[in-house]
Amino acid sequence: MNIFAINLLLAFAWGALAADYSITSLAIGFVLGFVALWVVRGLFPDDGYFLRVPRLVRLGLIFLRELVLSSLRVARDVLSFRPNARPGIVAVPLRARSETEVLVVSSLVTLTPGTLSLDLSPDGETLYVHAMFLDEPQAMRDEIRDTLETPVLEALS
Repeated sequence: MNIFAINLLLAFAWGALAADYSITSLAIGFVLGFVALWVVRGLFPDDGYFLRVPRLVRLGLIFLRELVLSSLRVARDVLSFRPNARPGIVAVPLRARSETEVLVVSSLVTLTPGTLSLDLSPDGETLYVHAMFLDEPQAMRDEIRDTLETPVLEALS
């Protein structure tokens, strides 16, 4: 049984002890289980679990920040009398190579308001993105690489 499965079991055990299976209770149980497993990490083979979980949490927080900022920018533009939108399509070269990494990056781009993943090149090295606010194509490429792709690569490595 892998460490993640044990952590999930500990989270559900916490829910059973608290007689509460709400998201909050299960999240608390997951965190407590993570800490307990970290304390006894010498009993398990090192598979990088204790590095991956904080990186995944960081990725989630980065995405939430981008989601809020992008939502505010789109809402401001929609509600303004003079829209600022300068739509365009940009080709973003990807460092992500596995199908999972490319899928997560393209999904996060699509879920961020104001951007949409249109297509992936046949060789899988370029993602075509439609952006609602495309002032500078290179700045958009850098933003996608730095704020989305890099944390995804760190979390999934």
